[in-house]
Amino acid sequence: MGRDEHHHSKGKKKYKLPQTPEHQKHPGIDVEFSEQIADQDDFEALERSKEADERAHKREQEQMRRNR
Repeated sequence: MGRDEHHHSKGKKKYKLPQTPEHQKHPGIDVEFSEQIADQDDFEALERSKEADERAHKREQEQMRRNR
């Protein structure tokens, strides 16, 4: 009898289920932004989003230059 003989479950599923239920997932659709009803948190999130887009674009451009 080997060391790991008892570590395998006979009825264990071979696949993993997603951790987030379907009804809780956000579809990733952009929504309309209204400056009249936005608060400070919305403006900060918008600024962070723009900065993240710039970093991603810069990283993409650097990878394209390296691959040439």
